[in-house]
Amino acid sequence: MKGKFIVFEGIDGSGKTTQLNLLAEDLRSRGFTVLDTREPGGTRVGESIREILLNPAYGELVPKAEALLYAAARAQHVAQVILPALNKGAIVLCDRFLDSSLAYQGFGRGIGVNLLKRINEPATDGLVPDLTIILDSGIENGMDRISQSGRDVDRIEREARTFHRKVRSGYLELAAREPCRYRVINANRPVGQVYADVLISVEENLNAFPKKDSRT
Repeated sequence: MKGKFIVFEGIDGSGKTTQLNLLAEDLRSRGFTVLDTREPGGTRVGESIREILLNPAYGELVPKAEALLYAAARAQHVAQVILPALNKGAIVLCDRFLDSSLAYQGFGRGIGVNLLKRINEPATDGLVPDLTIILDSGIENGMDRISQSGRDVDRIEREARTFHRKVRSGYLELAAREPCRYRVINANRPVGQVYADVLISVEENLNAFPKKDSRT
């Protein structure tokens, strides 16, 4: 595998998509080949599964079925999009990956983390991110950002705040278990300040980027 795989994680409303887009634009301006993608989704099959997973109309979806659908979308995504891009030397930026399942279905829903890892073994095909950036946002801040966006709230975002607190705690526990791969960044700050820390983390990981002035 020639490329680099960088994943953005965090609770809903933490600013993952904004930071990922800033990084993708920055890397492309430096001449890197960048693929930006998301989970669930990233493929025609994955986007169809995403519609089921996030649509409030499917409120009857049980936790194990939810976990299996995420894994199915991930299997398609890895095989069809992520691995081919990495094998061509691209930097792949992904909005969520396996850690989302561990945090949401594991810590949030109460499914055993080891069971989730076994379910996802064939889905990930052994792929592990080179760097996982966790944007750590307070629950209230995240929910406020979603409310201010004006878009419809999806099935997961509608969960009680106690659920989202469990998810946030889960992310922090995962990062504590494997500090070399994770970078936890305080997302309760202006976008430019958060991005400055994101860029530092990426530069440290890749060791191939020219230094530049931090954005303000």
